[in-house]
Amino acid sequence: MAATVLVYSDNAHTREQVRLAAGRRPAADVPPVEFLECATLPAVLTALNEGGVDVCVLDGEAAPAGGMGVCRQIKDEVFNCPPVLLLIGRPQDSWLATWSRAESAVTLPVDPVEFADALAALLRRRLAVEA
Repeated sequence: MAATVLVYSDNAHTREQVRLAAGRRPAADVPPVEFLECATLPAVLTALNEGGVDVCVLDGEAAPAGGMGVCRQIKDEVFNCPPVLLLIGRPQDSWLATWSRAESAVTLPVDPVEFADALAALLRRRLAVEA
């Protein structure tokens, strides 16, 4: 069974980078992934309320609702919120990722190896909790 990864960014190119970096399976010991792309905050909230999302990837540089604020909001509002991998503009913004309560953060542009490793780690953690 595939894991569902919600990808939030107002930028279609960033969403594409995420899909390409993760591939069909970010690591051999995690299930294949299916992507649920969202370009707006209301779409993210709707998807999370419907359930079935295993990990969220949020673009910290998205506008008008940045991924850091979205992360903090969903951590407050969504019961059993999936773990969040935050895409940040620069390494110095990692403190903001901590403020937002994201479980992990990687910098943009997406480095495929770093991103796949971070995503796989969150999938392992989420699937272990569900088991």
